[in-house]
Parts: sequence; structure tokens; C-alpha cells
Amino acid sequence: MKVVFLGTNGWYDTQTGNTICVLIRTTDYEIILDAGNGLYKLDRYIHEGNGKPAYLFLSHFHLDHIIGLHTLNKFNFRQGLNICGPTGTRDTLQIFINDPFTASVSQLPFSVNTYELPKESNNLPFTVEAEELNHQSLTLGYRFEIEGKVISYCPDTGFCENAIHLARSADLLIAECAYKSGQSSESWPHLNPETAATIARDAGARSLALIHFDAEIYKTLAERKEAEGVARKIFKNTFMTADDMEIDL
Repeated sequence: MKVVFLGTNGWYDTQTGNTICVLIRTTDYEIILDAGNGLYKLDRYIHEGNGKPAYLFLSHFHLDHIIGLHTLNKFNFRQGLNICGPTGTRDTLQIFINDPFTASVSQLPFSVNTYELPKESNNLPFTVEAEELNHQSLTLGYRFEIEGKVISYCPDTGFCENAIHLARSADLLIAECAYKSGQSSESWPHLNPETAATIARDAGARSLALIHFDAEIYKTLAERKEAEGVARKIFKNTFMTADDMEIDL
């Protein structure tokens, strides 16, 4: 299994990277986490000839997590694309993947199926757990159990018990780190290095990948490295992510 970090920024693109998108390559499936601008790089890894079913999991509908959807018509998913997201996903995509914003679903060169989670989780061919996180709007975190591994994805959220629950004993926890050390906001909840690391520690995760660095707050990769150092004081096996980083799991 390979994990590719296609976009690692939060809010907007900068020289440090594109907005958030992660690709999990398994033997049987291509699993995509969120559709920020990093999505446009997907065809560097997914080629038309491999024909694996593709599943895109959207955490919520803030633009930095869905703006890459306007690049869907450059791809050709031979077995179609399955888009999974929270309640309201079908209605939201009907608006956003449509005129006048972009090519409509009917114009895409592949079929699209939509699933709203957690209600329709049992319709998926692998084990997925979805829980609501602590954010300004309805946001889901995910837990995937596949090929004997557990990957947990906790994007935009403040510290919450559901994040710990999703990350329990995970081989890899991918967690946002929008704020710097000591920063927080009750009105716009996000994690900082300390809270992300505390979730990993309390959940008994094996490793923690920090992602979704707020573009206005983290202006350099060196600042991300500083956040990694802070997190490691709480949870040793922490690493910062950067665009185009690949890891084997």
C-alpha cells in the first residue's frame, strides 16, 4: 500500500503546495481523500490502463477541499468514480459539478456514483467508518480498514472524542495541523501540533502525518518542520507532509 500526498495546504495554494488531497493506492482500489487543487496531479499515479475502481471521500464542502473537482474531466476512470461524503453530498455535487461552474457530471468521460455516509457505508466494498468532527460546518473524518492496515483521516476539526475514536490503533493517522503551536479558535476549530499529537497518543496510533497547514499561517516548509518538532514531544512518530511525498505502509 502506498500513500501519496498530492496537496498539503489548507485554504489556498502557495509555493509550499496545493490544497489538500491524498491518494491511497491499494492492490484493488484507488482511494482519494478530499479534492483540493492537489487532485489535478492524480493522473501522475492513476493511469487509464490500470482500471482499478476509484473512491473519492469528501470530508466537507469548504472550497479548499472540493475546488479540484473542476479538473475531473481530464481523467478517465475506467470503472467509474465513486464519490462519498456527508449528508447532502448529492445535492451539493449537483450544484457544484455543473454549469456554470464546471463540466456537468453527464459530460464527464466516466460514470459517477454517489454515497452519503455514514448511512450508506455498508454499500462500499471495504470497511469504512465515518464520524462527525468538530468544525464550523458538517465535516466527516474517516477510518479505513483495508489490506490488514488501518488508516484514519481527520481533516478540519478541533480536538474531539470522535477523532480519537477514528484513530484508535491506526497504522497511520493523517490529521490536520492548520494552527501553529498554542493557537486555537472556538469559532473556527482546527488542530495545532499539540492537539494533533495528543489525539495520536491517546488513540494509540502508530504514526501521525500532519497535513492541511493553513497557507496564511504556515508560509514555509521550515515552519511545518517546527510544528513537527513540537508534536514529536508528545507523540514521537510524527512527520510533516509536503506535496508529492510518498510513503509505503
